Order: sequence, then C-alpha cells, then structure tokens
Amino acid sequence: MATTEQLAKQIKTLKIILGVLIVIIVIFGIKLFNTGESTATELTLQRLNIVDGNGKLRMVISNKQKQHPGIIDGKTLSKRERDAGMIFFNDDGDECGGLIYSGNKKEAGMAYSVDQFKNDQIMQLQYSQDNEDKKSKSYGFKLWDRSDDFTAGRLISHFDSLNMKEGTKAYREEVARLKAKGYLGTERLFLGRNKAGQTGLFLSDGKGRLRLKIFIDSLNRPLIQTLGEKGEVISTLNGAH
Repeated sequence: MATTEQLAKQIKTLKIILGVLIVIIVIFGIKLFNTGESTATELTLQRLNIVDGNGKLRMVISNKQKQHPGIIDGKTLSKRERDAGMIFFNDDGDECGGLIYSGNKKEAGMAYSVDQFKNDQIMQLQYSQDNEDKKSKSYGFKLWDRSDDFTAGRLISHFDSLNMKEGTKAYREEVARLKAKGYLGTERLFLGRNKAGQTGLFLSDGKGRLRLKIFIDSLNRPLIQTLGEKGEVISTLNGAH
C-alpha cells in the first residue's frame, strides 16, 4: 500500500502532467484559430458576429431571437423583433442591407435588401405569401426613391421627439403626412408577380402612384395599361389576337 508521502508525490506529478496538457491545448487552440490551415466540418451556434481588423461590426448572422436590432448614425437601435438572416454594416458601422427569411403556417417570406446610405432599402428582391390564402402571394424585384435629407436617423429622432406610440391614430396620421411628402420612401418599380396574379412590369410616379403596367394577367392575356393619378385606367392595349 502506498504511503502518504508516495501519494503526495503522485498527486504532484499528476498536477504537473495536467498543467502541461492544458498549456499544449491552449497553444494548439491559438494556432488553430490564427492559421488559415484550420478546417471544420460543422459549427452550431445562435449568432455569429463578423468584424473587421479594428473590431468594427460588419455582418451578423443570427436566428430570430438574437437578431441584431440595427445601427443608425452609430447608435444601436432598441431591441425589436426581426427575422432570422444576415444583416450588413458599412464602413461607418451603420446597417446597409441584409437577407432575412421566415416561414410558418400563417405566412412565409424572404427578402434581400440594399439600403441607401443613411436610409432604408432602395432595392429589394422579395417573396411574400399568406399561407392561409395561398393565392395571395407575390415575388419579384422592387426599387424605391428615398430622400437624401430625411434620413433614417432623422425619422427616428422625429418620432422620438413627438413621443408617439406606434399604432395610435396620431402616429398613423403623422406617417401619412410624412409619406405624402416623400420622406418615407416611394416605390417606383416592381418587376414580378403581384398578389392579383399579374406578372410583369409595374411603374409608379414620384408620388408612388401606379401609372404604367405591362403584364400578363391571371387569364393569360398580355396587356399594356396607363393609369391616371387616381388609379383609373386611361388606356389599354390588348395584345391578344
């Protein structure tokens, strides 16, 4: 039977061996992450932050629960619900676009957006569907006009100063007022399939009013329509024989 002195020596030896092993593991780990020769076959995580050489955030890949709320004028926005996907950040650290997606029994969608500098999206490739009414779906390419003066940061400050709650009548009226002035962006082009089942090119004027449609309707008829300021059809060219 080993004596107390022998047991103490064995424990001391084990501690030394364990310490050496820890140092080897640490050195190996550092080498693994600092060389381009490392490989991995699988990585499981809820969120991945990509930064540049100075540690500035450039991209976030995340699930819905941990998705980044966005950064505008260098300030991180308040936590809000956002879909899973990738969010991109520019050289100044502001959000500048992304790819988001969702899907459940009620609805499904995906969108790749390109943001205007200091503002919201000006280009978007999108798909949207109401799963309770499968005929109600749209997909295609969109373009917007946005003000260079009324930036996203200014919009946030504007509503913060008014202390309005989203969804209230006063909030909706203010949104409508800003939209009428073109401060919230104006959709100018849609190329794709709309919820009416029409597939084609749809062009709007500077106030967001649909003015020209070149499309195939749900009955497979090729049509060209011009519309007035109130949405009324002014002329129709039917390409069917």
